[in-house]
Amino acid sequence: MKKTILLSMMTLCFSAMTWAQKTVVSNEAGPKEEAFDVVEQMPEFPGGMEALMQFMGQNMKYPKDAQKRKKQGRVLVTFVVEKDGSVSNAVVVKSVWPSLDAEALRVVRAMPKWAPGKQNGKVVRVKFTMPFNFAL
Repeated sequence: MKKTILLSMMTLCFSAMTWAQKTVVSNEAGPKEEAFDVVEQMPEFPGGMEALMQFMGQNMKYPKDAQKRKKQGRVLVTFVVEKDGSVSNAVVVKSVWPSLDAEALRVVRAMPKWAPGKQNGKVVRVKFTMPFNFAL
């Protein structure tokens, strides 16, 4: 399990960069507002990458049905780190198996507030994609 999480975090570190553009993402609580893909100061999980890896290790559970059916793979989840650091709009963009997808979404939604991203000195919404590797 720890190996799976470590591989997931390493993948995250090496594949986190995306194109420098703005994406419009609906805000569940109000009108649409820009969400950036890349900003000058990217959002950061409280405590940094090591704390994120620890959080994943403590919170990710391999679903029993997926284990039983020997389902594995990488689920990609996209979410928005809001101006207040909360996580919203979590969506699976690469599915593997329903229970693996649900587990990845559950973990994202359980995350504490992040340090928000900044662009031109202003706090902004930032779109983030995170891989979740499930390996038996």
